[in-house]
Amino acid sequence: MTKINILDSSVYNRISAGEVVENPASIIKELVENSIDAGAQNISVYIEDGGIKSIQVIDDGEGMTKDDLLRSIQPHATSKIKTAEDLELISTLGFRGEALASIAAVSALDIKSKYIESDLAHGIEIKGGDLIKQGVVALNKGTSITVSSLFYNTPARYKFLKSKRSEENFVSQLMSEIILSNPDIAIRYYIDKR
Repeated sequence: MTKINILDSSVYNRISAGEVVENPASIIKELVENSIDAGAQNISVYIEDGGIKSIQVIDDGEGMTKDDLLRSIQPHATSKIKTAEDLELISTLGFRGEALASIAAVSALDIKSKYIESDLAHGIEIKGGDLIKQGVVALNKGTSITVSSLFYNTPARYKFLKSKRSEENFVSQLMSEIILSNPDIAIRYYIDKR
């Protein structure tokens, strides 16, 4: 009998997600940085129950094509680098290429995006890392990402979340920092629909 196991992708994706997705604030940081890197001039962030129930980030950035949208949820996917040499030239906020794949592994994820040069917007729904639905959707411009049921499939991670109020405070602190460091971008932040 062997003691060393080769993990299935559904298991190792959840493990790697823990390196990127610690709490709602870490998700929002990744998503807002992606919006800024996409050239968004308007970003809206919505949270419910401290971001544990749901997070939504909507921007008016350049958006993604249908193909890029599907690639964006794959592990090690990034638009920021292609080669090791590119690591020396990073001029964007995020480049790890793990954010959306990691978020998708531990939540229900709904992404809608309209590429700036496209007539159509496309959307995908992912749950626990599995693509559930894809198709043409209604969206005027940019990208809309909704994260819900955080850590529904990783109860060990879920129990490490703080209270809804504490998680809300972490997100509010982060949003204050983002807003202050990006005075040229209109950023709106909503807590429980207010």
